Amino acid sequence: MSNLAVIGAGSWGTALAMVLADNDHNVRIWARRSDQVNEINEHHTNSKYLPNITLSERITAYTELDKALENVEVVVLVVPTKAIRENVQHMIKFLSKPITIIHASKGIEPGTHKRVSEMIEEEFSKTNLLQNVVVLSGPSHAEEVSLRQPTTVTVSSESHEASELAQDLFINKHFRVYTNSDLVGVEIGGALKNSIALVCGLTNGLGLGDNTKAAIMTRGLAEITRMGVKLGANPLTFAGLSGLGDLIVTCTSIHSRNYRAGKMIGEGKSLDDVLASMGMVVEGIRTTKAAHELALKWQVDMPITSSLYAVLFEGLSPNQATEQLMGRVKKHEVEQLSVDFQ
Repeated sequence: MSNLAVIGAGSWGTALAMVLADNDHNVRIWARRSDQVNEINEHHTNSKYLPNITLSERITAYTELDKALENVEVVVLVVPTKAIRENVQHMIKFLSKPITIIHASKGIEPGTHKRVSEMIEEEFSKTNLLQNVVVLSGPSHAEEVSLRQPTTVTVSSESHEASELAQDLFINKHFRVYTNSDLVGVEIGGALKNSIALVCGLTNGLGLGDNTKAAIMTRGLAEITRMGVKLGANPLTFAGLSGLGDLIVTCTSIHSRNYRAGKMIGEGKSLDDVLASMGMVVEGIRTTKAAHELALKWQVDMPITSSLYAVLFEGLSPNQATEQLMGRVKKHEVEQLSVDFQ
């Protein structure tokens, strides 16, 4: 039994806190809103994010970050990627000894093009308070994890011991955890699949069917792998849980915010209206900007991502984007793949 802190009380942070509590750990979960903290502590629910779910009494919520972090050695960081730096800077103020951070956020920072683990390490770089960073990723909707439906994920770190620590903390009969030594690939797969999910939702909003979705997912996976390999990832990682697995679940499920957002854009809603109506962060929007910048920087061919960028930020219509993709120069699939991944 360990004392652990979960920073972020949204649906995914709460679901992961439930997994840890099921494993007999005492979990402190931090949230900004006092009404949310009171609901978790008094009623053992978090109804805005996980309606009709009862939380374990092992989960205690705090608005005071110093109390949530007191004497903990492992912190599970589950906040939107745009809030990573702010939250880490805030955490550092209250740490008295080195910690291991397990992050479960999926995205890339526009401008710097840093992965989440790199952002965390950069913020800790002037301290001696960080032992290791681990990423937890894979096909895992919070709604289903909270119902204890069978789920598999992977954890990765530059430290094999840290990966095994995370594996031991989370693994149980409902939540199976694998380790993977490819930190770059696990983070890239988890981030870039959100853009492909936006496109799958967009095609659904246009009234297109399964043929189109299968094409987007397959060629989207090729784009993800192409970029991942360029950045130093193992191509086999993208055939695993944080690649193909996460892509499937995010591109096909109504639970996926990215898929739902894409669908609304395909139906003709503006990006501003979509974001206003979602009420939660759509990571794929920000990631698409970063991925497009990376593609230009490294001269990596990512036509689906580039077309999505044009729809989101340059006024290209979804129908025009479809015509643009279908009208590309003819290629040989297998030969092209072998060239891409050499």
